[in-house]
Amino acid sequence: MFKPLAKLLKALSSNRDPGAIACAFALGMLLGFMPKDNVLWYILFIFMFFLRIQRGALVLAMLLGSLLAPALDPYFDRIGYYILDYPSLRSTFIRLLDIPFVSFTKFNNTIVMGSLAVGIAACIPFYLVARLFIFVWRHYIGNLMRKFKFLQMIKQVPLVEKITDFIEEA
Repeated sequence: MFKPLAKLLKALSSNRDPGAIACAFALGMLLGFMPKDNVLWYILFIFMFFLRIQRGALVLAMLLGSLLAPALDPYFDRIGYYILDYPSLRSTFIRLLDIPFVSFTKFNNTIVMGSLAVGIAACIPFYLVARLFIFVWRHYIGNLMRKFKFLQMIKQVPLVEKITDFIEEA
């Protein structure tokens, strides 16, 4: 549980590529928005492991997206219905359903289609926000947090000390 978060915190403070962290955050939000009961989600999830991204950020963004998704489901439903009911695409979607195993992706579900479309459309804004956060973290927040005496005192608590030792080893 702590290992992905520890690696993310280490990557935020280190000299690692901020693009890999930001890309992982954007793709994690895409996966977090989508329902997890279809083959399309699993295909995208497995595909993410072939990319050079920071997996701790991917896991954290998936959790954040999964927490936000229920509140956004009505909007996903409307957008998915609009896409699936679009007249020039309707015949294409009908033909896709005739292909074996394509129906297991549940692309014809309005929430799946809407969350996929919103996730793809929001990838670039999520990427830019994550890049901005990484810049602010590395130049301002990280240095500021190291100076707080309160945080230095908390680091000396035995459990927190073990966690910080674990982070430094990772």
